[in-house]
Amino acid sequence: MPELPEVETIRAQLADRVPGRAFARVEVHDPKLVSPATPEEFVREVTGRRIAGLDRRGKYLLIDLDGRDTLAVHLRMTGRLHWRAAGDEGEPERFLRARFHLDDGSTLTFGDMRRFGRAWIVPGTPAEREGYWTARVGVEPLTPRFTARVLGDLLDGRRGPIKAVLLNQALVAGLGNMYVDEALFQARVHPLRPAGDLDADEVRRLHRAIRDRLAAAVAAGGASIDSYRDGLGEKGRMQDLLRVHLHRDEPCPRCGTPIVKTRVAQRGTYWCPRCQPEPGPW
Repeated sequence: MPELPEVETIRAQLADRVPGRAFARVEVHDPKLVSPATPEEFVREVTGRRIAGLDRRGKYLLIDLDGRDTLAVHLRMTGRLHWRAAGDEGEPERFLRARFHLDDGSTLTFGDMRRFGRAWIVPGTPAEREGYWTARVGVEPLTPRFTARVLGDLLDGRRGPIKAVLLNQALVAGLGNMYVDEALFQARVHPLRPAGDLDADEVRRLHRAIRDRLAAAVAAGGASIDSYRDGLGEKGRMQDLLRVHLHRDEPCPRCGTPIVKTRVAQRGTYWCPRCQPEPGPW
């Protein structure tokens, strides 16, 4: 599933190419993409609107329409948003759900093999839209607001496993299975550790690890493990830099102990038994 680094990569690429352009024509090939709106309603809302800028909240890509409304896009598990220059036919999108034609001849295609992705309009002024997102996603982990103290406050008193808590989008925005595994390994914290039991030093290590792994992934253009491609249709490079995620039975890069895989919060979870010792009974 595309996480914060993958969506941020797409945002940055589109921010260099589409602001100032208008949606000249919109095709919706899968009504599920824009539900509960009908394809006709969605097309009417978007056609003719000019792109004022791009933003991101957690895993949501936000396309500002005329400074008045937002076209929100969530890629979910297998969604792909691909920009093509005018005249670039390229390889056709196999799982095309929508195509957006811009007024300079370029296009944005939304492909999604599993059809979980969504696109919808968030109405209102920028201030009104801010309230909409604040109710849905927590602190952005790559902003100055995300400090070790803020993370400690979010974890305080929580008895659930630290991995499950970090996956809660209402607390920290944009973290997903892959980068939580990587951050917990770097911080030497077991994924089943009760979140509220981390001491101040562990919280500081975890805070640094979250920011470090996300920043590295953004610099690498995200991770192309399954279907993810960036906004230009290219693979990311972060999959080659993962230390534990997907490395079951391979030696830990820190101590050589074989990496194990278990399930935490219903997610496949990778960790090192030596570097991330299991918590005692609680």
